[in-house]
Amino acid sequence: MTDAVLATHAESPPAAAHQSLTAKTRRRRVLAYLQAAPMAFVFLVFFVVPLALTLMVSFWEYNEYEIIPAFTLQNYVDVFEGCTATTDLCTTVRTYLSTLKFCALTWAFTLVIGFTVAYFVAFHVRSKTMQMVLFLVCTIPFWTSNVIRMISWIPLLGRNGLVNDTLQGMGLISRPIEGLLYSDFSVVLAFVHLNTVFMIVPIFNSMARIDRALIEAAYDAGATGWQTLWNVVVPLAKPGIAIGSIFVVTLVMGDFVTVGVMGGQQIASVGKVIQVQMSALQLPAAAANAIVLLGAVMLMIVAMTRLIDLRKEL
Repeated sequence: MTDAVLATHAESPPAAAHQSLTAKTRRRRVLAYLQAAPMAFVFLVFFVVPLALTLMVSFWEYNEYEIIPAFTLQNYVDVFEGCTATTDLCTTVRTYLSTLKFCALTWAFTLVIGFTVAYFVAFHVRSKTMQMVLFLVCTIPFWTSNVIRMISWIPLLGRNGLVNDTLQGMGLISRPIEGLLYSDFSVVLAFVHLNTVFMIVPIFNSMARIDRALIEAAYDAGATGWQTLWNVVVPLAKPGIAIGSIFVVTLVMGDFVTVGVMGGQQIASVGKVIQVQMSALQLPAAAANAIVLLGAVMLMIVAMTRLIDLRKEL
């Protein structure tokens, strides 16, 4: 009897400690949920609910005068109308190819520029104050609206703009270059101007956390500058590259203002199609196009996240 009581008392402290640990874990979980609740509420109200309403409206009927809350798949049929033909590409496919072209070119240029700027600031600028000053310089374009930033290119790239006048004055060209403005070139230029900072910041954040001893070790092992860059810096900067790529891709895919202003309302994009449909009050058709665009962007994001595990890397 005495041995049993002693054994019971001997087992009590570990059991009490386990219960105390369980209680602390529960309190931490409750506190974590309470901390995340405000952001979850904002996410629910301003993202999930509007997205659900857009999805619902995409299945409604409409005519020239009204929107009818009756279920139909015709809006999605209209989106992919003619896409089953094997002889020619349908309008939707051509529009998506045009948008993907802008997306790929913008991503490539912003990646090169953003990686170069982030590398310089992270590894060649030692002063924290100077790094903050350079980041402030990168944010200067955001001090004005997108439209003003795009309009500022018109006096430079126009037929009688500064670029053409300068080239003609130097005798390099005999007549103005027509393709500088209201063309694919001007659209890509504006996209790069607007979105490069979204590539610089996450890449710099990844580079700032790279242990400098790894770079010194690579040099001590005989690696060249390019070998160190490709085998040490680039792999460790992959999370920033992935995050910046997601920012740029999502912004370009849904943009319609830049394409409209810099393309002279003559270049097609998915965002422009949705904007035109909304202007014509064809809201169910615009909602269907928006859902298809969202699905395409999500597939692209999933493909990028498959290349790198952001949770593991971050």
